[in-house]
Amino acid sequence: MCDGTRMVKFMTTWSEMTRGALTPSTLPVWQRELLSARDPPRVTCNHCEYDEVADNEGTITISSDDMTQRSFFFGPAEVTALRRFSPMHLQHCTTFDVLTASIWRCRTIALQPNLKEDMRIICVMDARSKFNPPIHLGYYGNVLTFATAISTAQDLCNKPLSTHWSL
Repeated sequence: MCDGTRMVKFMTTWSEMTRGALTPSTLPVWQRELLSARDPPRVTCNHCEYDEVADNEGTITISSDDMTQRSFFFGPAEVTALRRFSPMHLQHCTTFDVLTASIWRCRTIALQPNLKEDMRIICVMDARSKFNPPIHLGYYGNVLTFATAISTAQDLCNKPLSTHWSL
């Protein structure tokens, strides 16, 4: 089992071997011990991505019957237009950050929740860069985590978009 990043690496390595390479350009490694919990385990920060969301009156629930699936394509011109809303110190944000913050805000406005309600966004991300020492390039397994941001609906709807770009 592997994530998308390592699936591409695996397929590249497999294709090297089928073309006659005697060894892969990146040797596979087995370092699952790097992903083990501390012994003894200890909590070093709050993990709001695992908090149970209280079922408050007014909580938004959407039936799949009420949803519509649409595709939107954001090219360089659209991303540049969105970036115009960011202050200079956030101009380095990734396209992913710009689009995610914009979609999170637009979805919140469209849902019209109670303004005091917490709105969450959770994104799966590759956590390889977060390890010290780094995970070896030849490790093909999953190294995914959940990046989570929480803001009140009021802040998402009324504050400048740039205040939410620290996903």
